[in-house]
Amino acid sequence: MAYQFVHLDLWSRKADAKGRSTSFIFDEASRKPIACVHVPDPKPSTTLYGVGIEEARQMHDAATAIAATTVKGKPRKIRADQKTLHTVVASHPYTVEEVRGDRAKLAEVREWERLSIAWLREQYGPALKTVIRHTDEKQWHIHAYIIPTADPEMKAMGFHPGTIAKRVVKAAGPRPGEDAKALNKRSDVAYKSAMREWQDSYHDAVAAPCGLTRLGPARRRLSREEWKAEQAQAGALKKALDRAADVETKGQAYIDRTKAAAASLKAEAEAKAARSQGVGGAVRAVVDGIQESRIRDQIRREFAQDISATSAALKKLKAEVAREQDARRNADKSAADARYVSRQQSARLANANQEIRRLSNALTAALDEQTPINGGMVP
Repeated sequence: MAYQFVHLDLWSRKADAKGRSTSFIFDEASRKPIACVHVPDPKPSTTLYGVGIEEARQMHDAATAIAATTVKGKPRKIRADQKTLHTVVASHPYTVEEVRGDRAKLAEVREWERLSIAWLREQYGPALKTVIRHTDEKQWHIHAYIIPTADPEMKAMGFHPGTIAKRVVKAAGPRPGEDAKALNKRSDVAYKSAMREWQDSYHDAVAAPCGLTRLGPARRRLSREEWKAEQAQAGALKKALDRAADVETKGQAYIDRTKAAAASLKAEAEAKAARSQGVGGAVRAVVDGIQESRIRDQIRREFAQDISATSAALKKLKAEVAREQDARRNADKSAADARYVSRQQSARLANANQEIRRLSNALTAALDEQTPINGGMVP
């Protein structure tokens, strides 16, 4: 598996140096010929979330038409070069042709799209108006369109984490003994840090669960062997996450089953308590009590076997990930993301092991074995 790609941009109604404006961006999304000369055979987009692209355009244009700011105490229409549209593009390593010819890969990109949309919704809330998919280019990818219609001034710049971080530093002013050059450098550092955090957020929520690495080999000058080792690490982490999810699903099924069994046993115990009169009744109660204990013990054994097998698998995966982490650290000790990824992976594996402990405790609580009376159960 390869690495993640997610990128953001801001657009204004006034075209930039390359002739791109909000109108051009919407035209490109709509696959109008004048805006998609780079696509040999343009095809309509597919809306995955929100409104259609033309409705999103209408929302944007209507909001910008009435947007206003205050200049020297007087309301003014916003400038044409103000950023009013925020876009995000995310690309999957699979090509469109690969996905079309493989059902398993199709399922993978569908899950990647689902996680990407969930992350976008968390990032942008109601400002996220639409997410579309294009399949007329080589790479499988999606586009998101964020429009600040709730802001009377339509300031899309507020969605750019790097710019916000830089402005905060600049607004606070220089530190004691800091000149303008040093202040500007510190604000640039804040910009880059905020953008890394944005990329890290996507990796944690989308790329890692899909088995994608945070960065590619070229950025960190990794050899082919080192890159293969890192890919193996990402794959091991995905397996660990999938296993943890499987444990939770299976564990909950066992808990539901044991709760139902416990309720049934309790009901039977109440009936037996009523009929357990005399020697004959006591004998029947003893026999029935033994049967109940066997049922509970069987459930415990089955669940314990599943927990044991899962724990062993997680232990093996944890060892594999640890080995790959060592290889990565040796190959790229200076990479800032190495420490972050290592911490995140350790945390996820710890959470998986914690989930096993939680399910074991829940099983015990679900069974809740009670004190027998004459071979029966106390109701």
